[in-house]
Amino acid sequence: MAAKAKKTDADEEEESEAVEETEESGEAEKPKRRFSLKLILIIVAAVAVLGGGTGAYLMFGHSKEAKPAAAVVKPPAFLDVPEVLVNLSNTGGDRTQYLKVKIVLELPDSTMQPQVQTTMPRVMDAFQTYLRELRPSDLEGSAGLYRLKEELTRRVNVAIAPGRINAVLFKEIVVQ
Repeated sequence: MAAKAKKTDADEEEESEAVEETEESGEAEKPKRRFSLKLILIIVAAVAVLGGGTGAYLMFGHSKEAKPAAAVVKPPAFLDVPEVLVNLSNTGGDRTQYLKVKIVLELPDSTMQPQVQTTMPRVMDAFQTYLRELRPSDLEGSAGLYRLKEELTRRVNVAIAPGRINAVLFKEIVVQ
């Protein structure tokens, strides 16, 4: 262990003179700080910002749980419906008009095909009864076809409940 160096007389005299000078000026010597107040505030602010950013990243951005793999989307299956030919409802002495429709049902997956096939007579009955009540003016324009498509989809879903189809698609529509 190293021994402390003894103070020399010259060092002691310098210290006593410095103490006397400060006492004469009326100011007590302030102890020197290692860090200024401004430096401490800057360090505290920097730590808070870094800590907050890291905490936010860990809380919101970084998840230790394994994320589930993306669900495999099954391609839809399509089922052709027999062609439907009905005469449209007419008011008065107008000539009789006919509607010929070829329809395809869009199924969520191919496992529903047997269920829909077994209820096809119920589906065809729903189509026939609805289509016979239509007037030629009900089928005018794209809005008319959209309403027809939505109504047929609803009726198929009622007929095959609890199963559901995605959509009714038209292959051919002829009004004569």
